[in-house]
Amino acid sequence: MAAVLRGPWKLWGRWHTHVGPAMAVSSRSMASKTQVGFVGLGNMGSPMAKNLLKHGYPVIATDVFPESCKELQELGAQILDSPAEVADKADRIITMLPSSPNVIEVYTGPNGILKKVKKGSLLIDSSTIDPAVSKEMALAAEKMGAVFMDAPVSGGVGAASSGKLTFMVGGVEEEFTAAKELLSCMGANVVYCGQVGTGQAAKICNNMLLAIGMIGTAETMNLGIRLGLDPKLLTKILNMSSGRCWSSDTYNPVPGVMEGVPSANNYQGGFGTTLMAKDLGLAQNTATNTKTPILLGSLAHQIFRMMCARGYAGKDFSSVFQFLREEEGQ
Repeated sequence: MAAVLRGPWKLWGRWHTHVGPAMAVSSRSMASKTQVGFVGLGNMGSPMAKNLLKHGYPVIATDVFPESCKELQELGAQILDSPAEVADKADRIITMLPSSPNVIEVYTGPNGILKKVKKGSLLIDSSTIDPAVSKEMALAAEKMGAVFMDAPVSGGVGAASSGKLTFMVGGVEEEFTAAKELLSCMGANVVYCGQVGTGQAAKICNNMLLAIGMIGTAETMNLGIRLGLDPKLLTKILNMSSGRCWSSDTYNPVPGVMEGVPSANNYQGGFGTTLMAKDLGLAQNTATNTKTPILLGSLAHQIFRMMCARGYAGKDFSSVFQFLREEEGQ
């Protein structure tokens, strides 16, 4: 299968690329605790990398923000200056980045992974990006003799910390076992979805439903409160009834209802509104390209975009409850 590389994109001063499904590196040693590269130590990447360390893997890491590396370095990770340097030291690399441009830059930029990648390397991207970009990166990585797989996650910061993420993996099926060895250190579920890009497709669909569900939960809770119901009582009733969902029973958006969630901490931490708006934009783009109607998905996209413009960009996406409450007074 011929690899076709359509021009690399640049961001972070690095280049990004993905590996095509034609190439399987079946000779990769399994269960070996050799060093693992990790690029992107944000809210999700940092706890993921910590779990690799806990499972005995030496970690070589980098992040565009040096201060993000300090805690991991104190735990024993080796910190380098660029993704290229990481690729020069490790033949298994995981990336966790905010968006498609970041992934393109980290893989194909001037200081990107593919500048120094070793033949036979396994590159696993856990960012949530456009499936088309994953496919481009796979082809570019294949030209360098490496294997790229997309493996976006679900579960949020809590699951990243506890090692209970769900990974949705796309790529060469023969390489899934090798990828699962590492991903199982960070997640409770590792699911093979198909060719490169299908992991991203599954993640985009999941997050569209999550956004719609969170808005519905926030609207429902707000209405119940205005009708005189105690929010804790209403939550209890919802969670023993047919309206139960993850946003109501695990990640409730109403302050004071549940402990250990962003709504209990002024919506700090968690999954940012900006990232949710980005993911919904991916859903909108793919829906347009496939001529798929997503009426509620499109509305959810507009709501989260509006929230970003109204000062909620840095808050967790469950702050849509607060947003709705403020809209009442206008």
